Amino acid sequence: MEIRPVGIVRSCFGGKFAVPRQPGLCPSAWGELVFEPEFRQAEALRGIEGFSHLWLVFGFHLTVDAGWKPTVRPPRLGGNERVGVFASRSTFRPNGLGLSLVRLDGVEWRSGEGGVLLLGGLDLVDGTPVYDVKPYLPYAEAVLDARGGFAPGEPERLDVSTAGVAGFDDLPERSRRLIGEALALDPRPPAAREEVGRVHGAGLCGLEVKFRVEGRRCEVVSVEPAEGSGLGA
Repeated sequence: MEIRPVGIVRSCFGGKFAVPRQPGLCPSAWGELVFEPEFRQAEALRGIEGFSHLWLVFGFHLTVDAGWKPTVRPPRLGGNERVGVFASRSTFRPNGLGLSLVRLDGVEWRSGEGGVLLLGGLDLVDGTPVYDVKPYLPYAEAVLDARGGFAPGEPERLDVSTAGVAGFDDLPERSRRLIGEALALDPRPPAAREEVGRVHGAGLCGLEVKFRVEGRRCEVVSVEPAEGSGLGA
């Protein structure tokens, strides 16, 4: 079987660094799904606005060339303990496919692009190929007594400080919220979390956001416009 993308995601996340590791962890995150020309028929979206959330079957396009691994080291276990790839949501999978539950904020009809899906709460980097879209059905898929294995609850969050950062208060409100939500999740890889005071950079909302972490406090150092760093608000 051959599969091909039905569309491409434009996202506020300009690179994989600082993308939340699960959907919904950054409620202010936004993006849009632009369909490929052959799938832009209005009929293909008939009835979709009746659903609040959608499943996206997507491709890990930034890591697929690295192949798959039978065991991986999840960040939730500190990057030190291995589990089977099928017991994880690692990007290093046999077929490089992912599944994400996103909020449908609306459909916008545009000249030359057809119906564009406006998405919220997503965890997808800009340029992600999407192979299928399916509606989320609460009665069938909300399992209240499900177990979460080694990730039973949401991760702990850092306290994010933006005080005194030039230009931060001039950003759109949604961009300010998104930066705070993304950095609170501590996007640093486990190996870098012992490097106190190191300045990191993340492509968010069309910006290069510099920050450093000490203890449970994340301090934003600067925000600057950056080419190709994600969809702006």
